[in-house]
Amino acid sequence: MQKIHTQKQQYYQHLRGKNPWILALAVVGLLGGGLLIASFLQSNNTSQLLCGGAWGARSTENATALQLEAILHYATARVVPQQSLAEISVSFEILRSLGPSNFLVFGLGHDSLMWTALNARGKTLFLEEDPVWVQTVLKDAPTLRTDTVRYRTRLSEANELLRHYSSEPDCSAKNSFIRGNDKCRLALNMLSDEVYDTEWDLIMVDAPRGYFAAAPGRMAAIYSAAVMARNRKKSGVTHVFVHDVDRKVEKIYAKQFLCKKQLVKAVGRLWHFEIPPAANADSDFC
Repeated sequence: MQKIHTQKQQYYQHLRGKNPWILALAVVGLLGGGLLIASFLQSNNTSQLLCGGAWGARSTENATALQLEAILHYATARVVPQQSLAEISVSFEILRSLGPSNFLVFGLGHDSLMWTALNARGKTLFLEEDPVWVQTVLKDAPTLRTDTVRYRTRLSEANELLRHYSSEPDCSAKNSFIRGNDKCRLALNMLSDEVYDTEWDLIMVDAPRGYFAAAPGRMAAIYSAAVMARNRKKSGVTHVFVHDVDRKVEKIYAKQFLCKKQLVKAVGRLWHFEIPPAANADSDFC
């Protein structure tokens, strides 16, 4: 089975490199599948799933319109999502199994309309570092919900920040919080109240930039995702996805704060963790 899985991964990467249109068509297929699932749910009168929740979910008609908009966009776009088909499918399967969800995504990009459409009746919010890029993306997809985040870290500080975490009490797992946490430099204390007040079912860490020394790096995003997941009050786990784990910092920080024992799937450059609430976990992160 592992050999077959590896071959499929290589095949998807080959297709992506040779012809990005194939990936775009695959995304259309995923969205089309989501639309069929939505139609099935509608026909079976699952009104609690479609209309319930504190978010005040979109109506069936609006959700269908959003999904059709996404299908049209990816069928005609010259750009494709940053993740491979196999990587996208990991998150898609969780969204499909959970139904309408609260989905927090670090990063705004060519895949954002896809994530929103796959979670059309849920709440999807994107956190982006570059306000100019936000305006660029919103020109083509004005319905996306975004917050601009000003990070206070640099990738070059990654090792020093781990030492800071070890010595700063307000960073510790026993006392971890992010809203108003000025002492822990890994805590994202500049987010909107909406982010803090929402219990997120899924968190995708695919930003901020982390490929040059002066970039913010994903250290604070991974740490804060772990804290939000551990502070969950609802039942069940929080699904946390980290992309680009082929890079050193993403890999080290994911292992440090999301924990290898909670890693449930690794596909391509994507790791999928299931984080239980702190009441069901050890007093430390790992």
